Amino acid sequence: MFFGETAINLDAKGRLAVPTRYREDLQDVCENRLVLTYSAFDSGCLWLYPQPEWERVREHVMSLSTFNASHRSLQRRLVGSATQLELDGNSRILLPLTLRQVAGLEKRVVVMGMGQRFEIWNEDVLNQRREAEQREIQEQASPEMAQLVL
Repeated sequence: MFFGETAINLDAKGRLAVPTRYREDLQDVCENRLVLTYSAFDSGCLWLYPQPEWERVREHVMSLSTFNASHRSLQRRLVGSATQLELDGNSRILLPLTLRQVAGLEKRVVVMGMGQRFEIWNEDVLNQRREAEQREIQEQASPEMAQLVL
């Protein structure tokens, strides 16, 4: 459903204007009710879910065994840190200070549509990640594969 990326500036209060191309879909899918949480796997990134998709993810995560330490960690990171948000009249969301600080989000961010959710990245961290991934591809790929992706 959601795809593509948009570079955006956060305003002084930490508000993010949702890209225009997603606004109608968000209204249809979740009546502009969203949930923001930490990325389960990447520092420098937050995950933003439409409310119905979040509920599905939350149920799955909370059904994992709490006897497993990695499951508990995932539950704390995703569910324990989640925050409900709603688009304001200007189609903006306020990113809570604690989530912004942990993800290192400052002025410049990138919103990426990732199917059923969005990723919100610190632009510099995302660019560094891309460079590292490119080096890894070049180091590990066979010459034939390298030609396909380069």
